[in-house]
Amino acid sequence: MKKVLNFAAVAEAATGMALLIVPSLVGQLLLGEELTGVAIPVARVAGIALIALGIACWPGPPLVGMLIYSATVTLYLSYVGFVGGLAGVFLWPAVALHAVLSVFLGRLWLAGDHQ
Repeated sequence: MKKVLNFAAVAEAATGMALLIVPSLVGQLLLGEELTGVAIPVARVAGIALIALGIACWPGPPLVGMLIYSATVTLYLSYVGFVGGLAGVFLWPAVALHAVLSVFLGRLWLAGDHQ
């Protein structure tokens, strides 16, 4: 059972890395169409989530996966807003929410509450 979970964790994290690095190629290989426009940042957020899922499923505390997800999404969405020029009505509230969650999760992690 543990080997299957480890395999799944690695496979999901690898897929997440591919979505971060070459989202259009992943779209082509999985769906037969290249991803374009707004689908690129959405695919990258999904990639971040898959990496965090892989980390959370790896032997160890799920808190680390959630912390990595929340902190990375905070950074990426901020980048998309500042540099990418994309900003819907919920972008900055989402950035703020993930930043606050990252602080709380980071405090839990630093306090040693890894459950």
